[in-house]
Amino acid sequence: MEYLRFGTTELQVSAIGLGCYGMSGAYGAADDTESLATLDRALELGVNFLDTSANYGQGHNHRLIGRAVAGRRERFVIHSKSGTPADGHGGTPAYLRERCETSLRNLGIETLDVFCMSRVDPNVPVEESVGAMAELVREGKTRYISLSECSADSLARGAAVHPLASLQMEYSLFSRDAEAQGQLDACKRLGLGFMAYAVLGRGLLGGALRRAEQLGDGDVRRRMPRFAAGNIERNGTLLDALGALAAERGATVAQIAIAWTLAQGRARDVQIVPIPGAKTRAHLEENVRALELRLSPGDLAALDRAAPPSAVAGARTAVDDLARMNR
Repeated sequence: MEYLRFGTTELQVSAIGLGCYGMSGAYGAADDTESLATLDRALELGVNFLDTSANYGQGHNHRLIGRAVAGRRERFVIHSKSGTPADGHGGTPAYLRERCETSLRNLGIETLDVFCMSRVDPNVPVEESVGAMAELVREGKTRYISLSECSADSLARGAAVHPLASLQMEYSLFSRDAEAQGQLDACKRLGLGFMAYAVLGRGLLGGALRRAEQLGDGDVRRRMPRFAAGNIERNGTLLDALGALAAERGATVAQIAIAWTLAQGRARDVQIVPIPGAKTRAHLEENVRALELRLSPGDLAALDRAAPPSAVAGARTAVDDLARMNR
């Protein structure tokens, strides 16, 4: 496993992380026993970088990870988001403090490695929110702080108040807002890490999802236009060309998608750390093997032709969620 000095920090993180959202039932049923085995397997494979949130499973995700890290806390790097309340106003100093302290209790640890504000609050200047998180750093409750799904302007404004470790944002072959909106350029300019979540398109780039009926009643993707009837079938046709390239390279479509994300970091001189989710050991192992792939310029050009941003049908998340992003 390759390790990187993460963004502006002293943290050494694996070149691929593990997104833990699905371990709390977001994408259908999850099993705690298998999730814990997956976290164990991650360490065996050298994956030490975990992404979680105070809101995942109303604290379940943190309690689960707490069980996994008990007795070996020093082997993990934990990046935890604050979560956004239903009213979207999650940037007040009081809210951020409460979320950080609750996260520590549920995880059973004394200090987060990175505490991340999930969304910029339209009613609170980003400078005030970052200042409040900086106070948590001074108190020893988190080592570093970061932002998620914010605009390039907010990222720069926040970094002017206190050093930021990174920006977390959805980024994949199917979701390229970070290119068009300037967040990748901002991370390069500021020297920040970029955590790419949903690099498998929330399962679309895994290749198995082809119909809306495949999603269970409690699956969060039912709210996302990209997975609506009509859109999901159209997006499935894009996978056929991707599948052909994957077959040529002896890889899966998911591995090609992760390798594409890593290649964007090299091409753009930005530190991109993909954090694909996995709730089983089999999926984790498949994802990690993507690190062995090196896509050629010809491969990358073929992927751009096969799945240009304009060809993907439906917004990447629900309309009300999109309204909270790029602020």
